[in-house]
Amino acid sequence: LQAGRHEFPFTFQLPETLATSFEGKHGSVRYWVKAKLHRPWATAKKAKKEFTVIEPIDINTPALLAPQAGAKEKHARAWYCNRGQVSVTAKIDRKGYTPGEVIPIFAEIDNCTTRAVVPKAAIIQTQTFIARGTKKQKSSVVTSIVGDSIAAGKREVWHGRALKIPPVGPSILQCRIIQVEYSLKVCVDIPGTSKLLLELPLVIGTIPLHPFGSRTSSVSSQYSINLDWLSTIPEQPEAPPEYSAVVSSPEAEQSLAPPCRSELGGILEGPFFAYIQEFRFRPPPLYSEVTDPP
Repeated sequence: LQAGRHEFPFTFQLPETLATSFEGKHGSVRYWVKAKLHRPWATAKKAKKEFTVIEPIDINTPALLAPQAGAKEKHARAWYCNRGQVSVTAKIDRKGYTPGEVIPIFAEIDNCTTRAVVPKAAIIQTQTFIARGTKKQKSSVVTSIVGDSIAAGKREVWHGRALKIPPVGPSILQCRIIQVEYSLKVCVDIPGTSKLLLELPLVIGTIPLHPFGSRTSSVSSQYSINLDWLSTIPEQPEAPPEYSAVVSSPEAEQSLAPPCRSELGGILEGPFFAYIQEFRFRPPPLYSEVTDPP
């Protein structure tokens, strides 16, 4: 090369199987580009630039749109005496969510003991690190809520108790050495004995629920007072959307703009906010992309 400034553009096609960038307690997933300039009369000059990879996880899939439900019970014992039974039944409308969404929790807690109990709900992140046949795990509470105390012999019903997902990294499920998994745990603190725990699996994705892709974004209208959640919820067929409801207008495009930072508050400050915005605020699809209802 002659003396002076020279520029050489390089491009790389990233594989589709790259895991999301991640920083954990026992390991990390990092990516960077390295450049080297060979000089025959001197040592080589090197440069390195890190970049972030976000593996797309679309929650608009049947597996992640399926409702999650469960039930559990526990006997409260003290000094080998049975103090009664506590039971909990809980359901959420789907398995997949994105940061910033609100999870409506439908739960029923029966306190048949002689003492008051306290229900709680929390989102748990579990990091799993695998190397040389050894596995290490680290679990932490992402966010939680506490319900009202339930007196002895009483029942508490949550009609869609809201639990908002803060800005967190997406699930990492396909990496062979590092996994990041989430779950919703509904627990009941029982005096004198261990907690009653009910765990429902969660997947934190990057592509949010499409407004036209599913009619199951909320189960509030399908919720019945008898809490018969384990049966299949019937769904009424709908007509295809009108053309005017699908094609974006200037007003619709304006409504999809990201909110200002003053509205978001301090909770959305952090390294993950950039790509949360990128995947959450997308224009509606073309009419040809909207599938007809079954």
